[in-house]
Amino acid sequence: MSALAHNHVIHAAPTPRAGVLAIDAYVPGRSEAPGVAKVFKLSSNETSLGPSPHARAAYLEAAPYLADYPDGSARVLREAIGAVHGIDPERIICGAGSDELLALAAKAYLGPGDECVFTQYGFLVYRIATLAAGATPVVAAERGYTADVDAILACVTPRTRVIFLANPNNPTGTYIPYSEVLRLHRALPGNVLLVLDGAYSEYLRLPDYDPGLDLSLEVPNVLMTRTFSKIHGLAALRLGWAVGPAHVIDALNRVRGPFNVSGPAIAAGAAAVADLAHVEHSVAHNDHWLPKITEKVRALGLEVTPSVANFVLIHFEDAARRAAADAFLVSRGLILRQVGAYGLPNALRMTVGSEEANVLTIQALSDFLSGAKA
Repeated sequence: MSALAHNHVIHAAPTPRAGVLAIDAYVPGRSEAPGVAKVFKLSSNETSLGPSPHARAAYLEAAPYLADYPDGSARVLREAIGAVHGIDPERIICGAGSDELLALAAKAYLGPGDECVFTQYGFLVYRIATLAAGATPVVAAERGYTADVDAILACVTPRTRVIFLANPNNPTGTYIPYSEVLRLHRALPGNVLLVLDGAYSEYLRLPDYDPGLDLSLEVPNVLMTRTFSKIHGLAALRLGWAVGPAHVIDALNRVRGPFNVSGPAIAAGAAAVADLAHVEHSVAHNDHWLPKITEKVRALGLEVTPSVANFVLIHFEDAARRAAADAFLVSRGLILRQVGAYGLPNALRMTVGSEEANVLTIQALSDFLSGAKA
């Protein structure tokens, strides 16, 4: 025992403030299958095509400058995003993944006594960010695994300060049309910040869909977030961006860390967002495989929630059957995402992977359902 401990009676230890211990820590998708020679990770919605070659080159070119602090404003990246999307760079903020930007929104606009609304199967980070800010999470029921605007509005009270809406949503892959987003916004009090999480928006090209970019530029209480982790293939760099009213961006900049985005991430992100051909290639790959996977898995007798993202939610008859299927797949090096933490214990989420991974997964599910041995 140290002299300090010997001479002082320790009566208590530091305790986190109320609400922190109510947070269930986020558990990422599994990435290992011990004993299997070749593993296909289809648990984290990463693109199977990888990043743009231009992003790779930009990342490597940043290597000589690792001893230098990055530009704290991520100006080069904000300008690149602004050029592609037609946005004033001053209306853009960048972060360590869109996760950080969601957390900054909660930190800036939520506190004890406030309420934050999100949907039943919404992204787990919404609850974490709300509780971390000391606020109260309020869950709006979904209909058919899809956000329900009327249910969201029924949860709004004088204490509501933020609404998080993933559109498309993870882990269900469902979306609501832009007309519904506008209806939701019109019915909200002006002091409620509507955060539109567009992490998967690039995959969706339907005429009734819009990620909310124009809305975030035109009204005083909408923030749209995006990520480089999905279609841009830069998940390892932790990079995201958001656009919104100048006063909201100013508030988020006041609570973010001074160098929250690394130099290599800034360089790679600027190159990635400008490579529109790579984005289109990724969309084409997803457009080809998403309906094919859905059709073939349904043909096996399994329910698949209609998805517009780069993944599908596959349902089994019960949690035991899901667990058995998961073990069978892992034994073949095929790792899907367990989604029990989302209140979906009977389901697995499968990322659209490479042709080889997709074919092998469908065959493995067929073998499992026919009673074959792993």
